Amino acid sequence: MRLAFSTLGVPGLPIPDVVRLAATHGYHGVELRAHPEEPVHPGIDLGGRADVAAEFKAGGIEVLGLAGYARVAAPGDDGPVIDEIRALLDLARDLGAPYVRVFPGGGHEQSTERADATAARRLGTAAEYAADLGVRILLETHDSHRRAADAIRILGLVGHRHVGALWDVMHTWLGGEQPSESYAALSPYLGYVQVKDIASAEDTTPLALGAGVLPLTETVEVLSRHGWDGWLCWEYEKRWYEEAAPLPELLATGREHLGRLLTECA
Repeated sequence: MRLAFSTLGVPGLPIPDVVRLAATHGYHGVELRAHPEEPVHPGIDLGGRADVAAEFKAGGIEVLGLAGYARVAAPGDDGPVIDEIRALLDLARDLGAPYVRVFPGGGHEQSTERADATAARRLGTAAEYAADLGVRILLETHDSHRRAADAIRILGLVGHRHVGALWDVMHTWLGGEQPSESYAALSPYLGYVQVKDIASAEDTTPLALGAGVLPLTETVEVLSRHGWDGWLCWEYEKRWYEEAAPLPELLATGREHLGRLLTECA
């Protein structure tokens, strides 16, 4: 398995510094938070995109994916949501990123069936565009569909190889699933896995990997047992928790912790 971290942990950090952090601390890739607050988002021009791609190439670091904020099950018209996904897909193509992350984002006023159908319809439409660009859309286990069992209801309806799953280990755990259950459901669709650690279900302030309660050992063990060889991406939510320790100080020990788990589970 290869290791990455998300720029959610280093809000606003210039891309040369992001690449330098990854290379210095032994990470193979970076997930870029695609938001106007950040250096990389769909609003940057072609020259800016070329500069970002060149920076990563020169540093020998891969752009794992773009963490977008399109909410595919949200109430409302389909058009704006599909346009948002297409803009992310264009950016991913220009940066050489294989994945784009989207959220479920279903509303409380919807029935489960309606939310699932809405998400599947939009993802199915966007999938054809994704296929033309050679990029894969990944639905994260999050918010209204935090369990793998929830996400696969949508993915099964879509049935397109350019739409898959992003497994956020915290959300499936908060939803009451064991890693073995989450993997069994998501494995036919799995793009990559987001890892993190927290103190408890009530306190989700990000911690150093291994310092909290999330089942990281069990997650790596089930992935290893099934021969999965994709990406583990550390999503440290510094942007939402200003009091959390700075991520750069934790990157080396985080890589060592994941490396130790991979060795022990091999």
